[in-house]
Amino acid sequence: MNSYVNMGVGALLGTVFVLMSVSIASEGIFHAPAPEKEGYTIVAAESGGGEAGGGEAAAAATPIAKLLASADAAKGEAVFKKCTSCHTGESGGANKVGPNLFDVVNRPIASHEGFSYSAGMKDFSKGASVHWDYDHLNYFLEAPKKHVPGTAMGFAGVKKETERADLIAYLRSLSANPAPLPDPNAAPAPMN
Repeated sequence: MNSYVNMGVGALLGTVFVLMSVSIASEGIFHAPAPEKEGYTIVAAESGGGEAGGGEAAAAATPIAKLLASADAAKGEAVFKKCTSCHTGESGGANKVGPNLFDVVNRPIASHEGFSYSAGMKDFSKGASVHWDYDHLNYFLEAPKKHVPGTAMGFAGVKKETERADLIAYLRSLSANPAPLPDPNAAPAPMN
């Protein structure tokens, strides 16, 4: 064999020997016993009602009627900018990926002419007999895919109650005759 090949193989074997020796020695010096119980215990508060299915749960802890009493439509317009990639809000505006939202408050769900709704949204609307009242808007906008399984709306939702109320106040303003605000002392409508 060539002496250079012998030196290369010798260097490789010497390196492997040194690395193995260091590994064995460090394992003996720095040995850590396995813990009796793995991980940490994380204590979380139990939720009171559990998970309700089929659109039965309330969207938020605070009723939307109370939130709308102090909602700011101007702030809602800023929140609506997230929606403009898929929706328009002007009168007679075209449908985009989502339907036009002009006069959406109190409009029957899944009923905007010229828009093809998903099966999940059609089921949620119960044949367009359910309307986009304030409670339904609040419920849906919190987490669309969670509350309406099968919806094509890919938006994650508006988690903050106040932002959602501002957005709904802005949606209310997108009308020639805005729907009256609900009584802040009234009980929320059931989501059925």
